[in-house]
Parts: sequence; structure tokens; C-alpha cells
Amino acid sequence: MTQELTSPSPAPQPPGPGRGPGWWRDAVIYQVYVRSFADSDGDGIGDLRGIRERLPYLKDLGVDAVWLTPFYASPQADGGYDVADYRTVDPLFGTLQDAGELLRDAHDLGLRVIVDIVPNHTSDRHPWFTDPELARQRYLFRPGKGEGGELPPNDWESIFGGPAWTRTDRGDWYLHLFAPEQPDLNWENPEVHAEFEAIMRFWLDLGADGFRVDVAHGMIKAPGLPDIGHGAQAQLIGSQVLPFFDQDGVHAIHRAWRRLLDGYGDARGRQVIGVAEAWAPTPERLALYVRPDELHQAFNFQFLNAAWQSDALRAVIDSSLAATASVGAPTTWVLSNHDVVRHTTRLGGSLARARAATLLMLALPGSAYLYQGEELGLPEVTDLPDEVRQDPAFFRGGRTTGAAGPGTDTESAPDGVASASGQDGFRDGCRVPLPWSGEAPPYGFGPGGSWLPQPADWGGLTVAAQTGDPASTLELYRAALGLRRRLPGLGDGAMSWAPAPDGVLAFTRPGVLCTVNTLGHDVELPTAGTPLLSSAPLTVDGAAARLPGDSCTWWAI
Repeated sequence: MTQELTSPSPAPQPPGPGRGPGWWRDAVIYQVYVRSFADSDGDGIGDLRGIRERLPYLKDLGVDAVWLTPFYASPQADGGYDVADYRTVDPLFGTLQDAGELLRDAHDLGLRVIVDIVPNHTSDRHPWFTDPELARQRYLFRPGKGEGGELPPNDWESIFGGPAWTRTDRGDWYLHLFAPEQPDLNWENPEVHAEFEAIMRFWLDLGADGFRVDVAHGMIKAPGLPDIGHGAQAQLIGSQVLPFFDQDGVHAIHRAWRRLLDGYGDARGRQVIGVAEAWAPTPERLALYVRPDELHQAFNFQFLNAAWQSDALRAVIDSSLAATASVGAPTTWVLSNHDVVRHTTRLGGSLARARAATLLMLALPGSAYLYQGEELGLPEVTDLPDEVRQDPAFFRGGRTTGAAGPGTDTESAPDGVASASGQDGFRDGCRVPLPWSGEAPPYGFGPGGSWLPQPADWGGLTVAAQTGDPASTLELYRAALGLRRRLPGLGDGAMSWAPAPDGVLAFTRPGVLCTVNTLGHDVELPTAGTPLLSSAPLTVDGAAARLPGDSCTWWAI
């Protein structure tokens, strides 16, 4: 059995007492990287009309909402995360009218839409920064060290490589934790707070259902901007508190935004949400971002970074659930996004592992995020020519190449699992435009080419090629999302571990058992119930079932 249902699904049951009222608590949300999803005008770059035309595909896939990466006016120094005008659509992607029509069409299909907001920094082309006097009020400028101020104010490093400071023609320095074209805002200035609240209201008025907050852990810096004392600082993100990330002061900002979101939604009969992209050193610190008076969700990067080993996965799942339960929030699971190596490649280059990891994720309590193309089993593209790359970290000297190719690091990761970090300058590999149909590039992406070259062997991975094939990864995702929607035991709610041999995970949800074999070989277990869905062909022989290596199976119990 692959993913065919072998018996009728269990009858729907009333939601359990732990299921909260918010739609986000068990939503499956699909990330669209706008420039790589679908191109409507032939310029080789995805756009809002392209997304709008493909909304029925997302509806049929079975997701509940869509998250759009930035499409605002931008010089595109960092793929749109350098925003020059937060209330204007960049002509690359369309018009404000296109954005409004996309939102309306999505809502007509029953899909909610979350848009990105980028509050840690703007573009250096933003009107605030191009005005020298205004810039020094609303961004972080400091005098340099040394006799003539020729040294940076401290030893902080850019996430993209090199120093986090750039000197101006006035002799002072401005902070940019990312590219020099992305100056950090001064969140001690109340005008910055007021502006971002106004930006949120603008997009809510247009119909957005919430915001994914970029670098939600970064707006507040430690008093005095103290030195860290050593290099390779980007490698510490998510493992310890740093003076420029995960400072306690960010939580006052998120509490103010929660008041705004709740007040706006209550006044209009809508539920609008905030989602934190927050790298925190522990699940307990991450849970602070989703306390009842802060944001609704926070990406669980500890799960994304976990090794494909039963003990490691169980430890991360336990700690994540305990931390979010302590504040009454759902856990938010994710395996891939536009900043990390695709999990098909990251998990040892194994499509079998990637499929199993997805079924595991979708069986866990809480919400889940999918990244465009993972439903097709797309691998990381590791052989892009240097001349086509656009990741700013690539040009800042932070490049590394592991044995598994650019963007991977198998030597430092356990069990041959590639590093999840994409900040080494190879993030373009997960951003290659989607293949929709046909045998050759651009595979239906648009009437022209594609801004990054697509591999010549992706013909069998297109949406058209996989549709209707019961063994395909696309049909596995469709089946899993359909079951998740129909079975009330999945999504938010209770979970209990069940006994299992070494290398195997087993847990129950109301009416469902999930078994995960993380080993590279088959394991025989007593038949636990009726198979609902499996990531690989499953053999059931009376009282015994043979779980394939690197597989996940859902059972009706």
C-alpha cells in the first residue's frame, strides 16, 4: 500500500476539549515565494497574477491559508526583504489592484492570506533613510571607535558575512544585521512603532488575514550594543541569546501588535493573526513569543533542525509541545522554507525520508507550514552557476561547500544529514521556480524563461506529471491533507506516545496511530489497526505489519 485508503475513514467526531477556537491552531499554511511560484507576463519572474491564476491548485491541494513573501516596492537587494515602500506593490510583481484581487479570489476559495512584514530593517532607498537627518533618528547610527572613528562601533557581524556596520560620508556608522542595503531601524523611536501599526492596518483593510513577522526576534538590541567577543556569530543564532537577537524588549512590541490585531478583528468579526519568525535558543524562550497576549504562532526551527533519528525527534517534539502548552499556544511545525536547504536534500538526499518526515509533521498536534515545491518532492538545486545567483550572502564571502553540494554541511551534521542553514550564501538553491508542466524548462512556470535556471531533469517532478499518479509525492500530500481535514483527531489536540522498538516512533491521536521508522531497513510490528496512509509501500500480513525503512504510516484505531 502506498497512499490509497484501504477502508472508509473513521466517522468524524466532535472536536476534543483541547481544540481552541482559532483557525490558526491547526491550519496548514502554504508558503509562496512570490518570484518563483508562477509568472503571468513572461519576464521570468513570478508575480501576483501568476499566484492568482494558480489559487485553485492550492485549494485542491488542501491547505487552509497562503503566506506570501514580500512583494512590496524594493530594489531587490535581498529578494524583496529590503523594502522601500510598504504600501506599494513592486512593478516586478504587479499592482495594488492585483494584490486586492488576489486577496478577494483567495477568500472566495476559502483560503486565508498572510503577508510578510519586515520590521527589523528597511531598504537603504526608503525615504526615511535617504533623508540624512531623519535617518539618524529612525535608524541605528553610532560613532566609530579609534582615534578618528575609523573602526566599527562594535564587533557585530552581518548574518550575510562581513561587519554589521557601514561608515557614511559623515564619518559615523549605521547598523545592518543583514546586507548594507538593509539598515536596522531604531525601535526606541515611537514614530517607528506608529508607522508599522499604520502599515498593518493598511494591509488588513485590503483584506490580509495576518502577518508573518520577519526577524521577529531582532528589533531590540542590548543596551550599549556590547561586543560579543568572537567571530562566526551567525552560527550562534538559535543556540544562545545574542545582544542583537532575542532580547526581552521585543515582547513589548509583539504585545502591542496583538492588541492591534485582536482589536481590528473583534471590530470586524474576523480572526487575524501574527506569526513570528523567531530564532530562540530554547523551546522555552520561543514560547515567550506566543504567550496569550503576544503573537499567535512561532515557527519551530528546533524541529526543522532535528536529526532524522527517533530519539532526537522525540526530544524535540516533547520539548516543543511542553513549551507551547505552558502558554496555551499551539505548536507550529515546519520542515522547509525559502532560507533553508529543502528537506528532501537536507535529510540525507532521501525522498523517502522527506515523505516520511512530512507525514510525521502533519500528524503532530498544532499547525504546519509547507514550502512551495515540497509537495512535488523538489530537491535543493546545488549546481547553480555563480553568475545567476542573487543571494546577497553569496557575494559577502560567506560561501561554503560541503560534500553534498552548496548549502549543505554533512561533516558537522549527524548521520549524513545536511545542515539546515541557508545563510552560507546558497539560499538560491531552494528558490528555483516551480515546474508546472512539460518536459523542458521553464516547465509551465510562465510564457518566458525563469529568473533562476531549472534542472533539465525536472520533467517527472512537474505538477502535471504527478497528478493522478498514486505513488507520487504530490498525491501523497493531497491524500494527507484530505485526511487531516476529515479526521478530527488530527490537527490541534491531545497526543500520547505508544511503545515502539529502537529507531521507531509511535504516538496516538484520537482515533489515529502514527508510526515512524527512522531506520534504513524494514521493521516488523504487530498490526495496530487499519492502515490509512503510508509514505512507502506497506506490507500487512494478518497480525504483523512490515514498516519500510524511512517511512511513516497512519493507522485508524
